[in-house]
Amino acid sequence: MGTKKINLVVVTGMSGAGKTVAIQSFEDIGYFTIDNMPPSLVPKVIELVKHSEETDKIALVIDMRSRLFFDEINDILDKLESNEELNFKILFLDATDGELVSRYKETRRSHPLAADGRVLDGIKLERELLSPLKSLSQNVVDTTELTPRQLRKAISEQFSSEQDQSSFRIEVVSFGFKYGLPLDADLVFDVRFLPNPYYDPALRNLTGLDKEVFDYVMNHKESEEFYNHLTQLIKPILPGYKKEGKSVLTIAVGCTGGQHRSVAFAHRLAQDLKNDWTVNETHRDKDRRKETVNRSWEIQELQ
Repeated sequence: MGTKKINLVVVTGMSGAGKTVAIQSFEDIGYFTIDNMPPSLVPKVIELVKHSEETDKIALVIDMRSRLFFDEINDILDKLESNEELNFKILFLDATDGELVSRYKETRRSHPLAADGRVLDGIKLERELLSPLKSLSQNVVDTTELTPRQLRKAISEQFSSEQDQSSFRIEVVSFGFKYGLPLDADLVFDVRFLPNPYYDPALRNLTGLDKEVFDYVMNHKESEEFYNHLTQLIKPILPGYKKEGKSVLTIAVGCTGGQHRSVAFAHRLAQDLKNDWTVNETHRDKDRRKETVNRSWEIQELQ
């Protein structure tokens, strides 16, 4: 049995250069991540991951917030570099002094090394202290001109394996408007204008995943026309979402109760998109039943 090879990235660099965005980006591409990591604990984390079946990729942020432990970092990094069980890299994020000052002014936060002084003084001291670490880094990224989205894309391109390129995925979810919109929805489509199987007693207790209901919903002319327009809208824009660095796109399809029409449409759309994309299909309210039903309200509701 071969020794497990662990991919370890230490994320460091100037305060305000984008380490928070970076660590979120690593999480999006499947890394186990820890922010503000004391260097002395790194070997213990590696040991834990070595015996875990969950992941072989770790990204750790070590910066001047851990300055009380920072003296030992060179010794720790030397040990990591010589560890043959690790594929070890350092990512150093940098930006110009002027840009860092501007970012601190925008956020109104104090610099970790300038608690009692000017932000610029803290930046200069930090740059001096981090200079040896920067020289050891295999990947230096200047974020001065980068947006957070561009930084995410740069990290994905440098650190994703081909297998991770599927980290962009589509979540297709059906829901009932009576229970509220999905909070994480990016695109929402309303199919309450279509004929409702609820009023057919034979279909009422079935769902859009049952053939009888699916056929009932899809066999109407307006359903087919709507579905064709829907796919003509969605399919061309998906590459753009991926290109811009979005990791998850949530497409929500809703009807009144989330049991019939929205389920049928979400299922058809998910199956269609799976031909070209990684897709998860969820039906939030498919099996949901209200304990008490206010009939007068339900009749008036848009069906």
